[in-house]
Amino acid sequence: MAFLQGLDSHIVIVGCGISGLGAAMRLVQHGFHKVRIVEATGRAGGRIKTTLWGGKFVEIGANWIHGPCQENPVFRLACDYHLLDEKSMTEENQSIDVEGHPPFVPNWFTSSGQKVSVGMTEPASMLYMKLLQESQEFSVEDQEVLPTSSVGEFIKCKAKQALDEEQVDKTTKDLKQAVINTLLKAECCVSGTHSMDDVCLRAFGMYKTLPGLDCTFPGGYEGLIRCMAQDLPKDIVSYNKPVKCIHWNCTDQNSSSSEKRLPVLVECEDGEKIPADHVILTVSLGFLKRNHKTLLNPEIPPHKVQSIQNLGFGTNNKIFLEFEEPFWDPDCEIIFFLWEDEPELTDVVSNLDIFWMKKLFGFTVMTPAERYGHVLCGWIAGHESEHMETLSQVELECTITRLIRRFTGNPTITPKRVLRSQWYHDPYTYGSYTYIAKGCSGQDIDNLVEPLPLKGSQSKPLQVLFGGEATNRSFFSTVHGALLAGWREAERLISHYAPSTFPEACSSKL
Repeated sequence: MAFLQGLDSHIVIVGCGISGLGAAMRLVQHGFHKVRIVEATGRAGGRIKTTLWGGKFVEIGANWIHGPCQENPVFRLACDYHLLDEKSMTEENQSIDVEGHPPFVPNWFTSSGQKVSVGMTEPASMLYMKLLQESQEFSVEDQEVLPTSSVGEFIKCKAKQALDEEQVDKTTKDLKQAVINTLLKAECCVSGTHSMDDVCLRAFGMYKTLPGLDCTFPGGYEGLIRCMAQDLPKDIVSYNKPVKCIHWNCTDQNSSSSEKRLPVLVECEDGEKIPADHVILTVSLGFLKRNHKTLLNPEIPPHKVQSIQNLGFGTNNKIFLEFEEPFWDPDCEIIFFLWEDEPELTDVVSNLDIFWMKKLFGFTVMTPAERYGHVLCGWIAGHESEHMETLSQVELECTITRLIRRFTGNPTITPKRVLRSQWYHDPYTYGSYTYIAKGCSGQDIDNLVEPLPLKGSQSKPLQVLFGGEATNRSFFSTVHGALLAGWREAERLISHYAPSTFPEACSSKL
């Protein structure tokens, strides 16, 4: 009987990204019929965002399925909805394990306009990858004294030692240093951080990769969102409805539509007040950092606030360029830029206004060419990326054009069109995704996951639950991490009403 009564519970999900959609799908599948999603914007998907640009689908947000294998729920859903090409679904593609770093075929260009062979850059690349691997091997449980507190400091210290010990000429040493700097900047994009100096060394290995060669959606990532939304009851999502405040442990409700006094009241900016038994909050960590004081009433307990502040949430943006003809090799998959005037190992710039473009480590080549033509996707992270968002379109295009001409040595090359993402200035994200910042640990994620009211309270349990990629210990920063987190919170409610049916439902370490 308890479970049947639970099916009448009013459940409000805040945010219609994949975490919120996943939670709603799981609840509806298990018979909950009073589920509502409130979404601040006019679209579903959150940080999954596809746009049509020059007749081509490009991803403003999430780009790949990372680790497309049977363990990855996003991959399984994409296969079920027939959204991937045949190659991506092959057993061979699923079995390749690249440990989060696909083996892209590179072209290297220097700031003096020279193309450098892979043979010249490979020794430094191999040194960097070796150090990156070592930085992932420290255990959170180990009590040993760490050589440094951050990943960036560890790699730079070890790299400097290795370069100083080599008996090579200054030109060769400078080239190797430039390679490591470029790869550090690339890693800032992977981690979504301003600098690898901000990423915790002890916890770096918490992030888990899945086997499979990363793949993309031929028709755009948003195709997955559309398919998921179509599997939900009609009108379950209310768009353009920002939430002003979630009142939990409610004692006063001004809603005539409520037949009973419910413990939560979701107050929207348009004045609507939605009573609920449970709320699943799937907003970005960036939004929580900015708004946690006013978003929940009473305020979030101090230890949860501390964990929100401890965890890192950075910006990683894209700059798309289309050309009439490629300046890269036919087999090239990634282009790296080597700055020859950086006197030390670094992944940040000295002056944002003047040198922000030096944080742009390079471009991935959009493939296949039959689909995209000659399109590159540039990657830039950190405060430099946030500054880039503030530039006018004309200034951005002029700067990028000068950059391409400088590195290729071709004074006439000009992009046909330029498009950028601007995630930092999006008022509902304030950045891109989560990283484990220096000084915090997996316990901070556990604290963030903990539902309100806290365990042991005499109040009605599970009033506010927390989803989104930031709440996944192993897969933070990923789409599959966000989806798993949404499922976890839905299953927490299912288990609450039918505990014997879902004994393992509420593990926070999915």
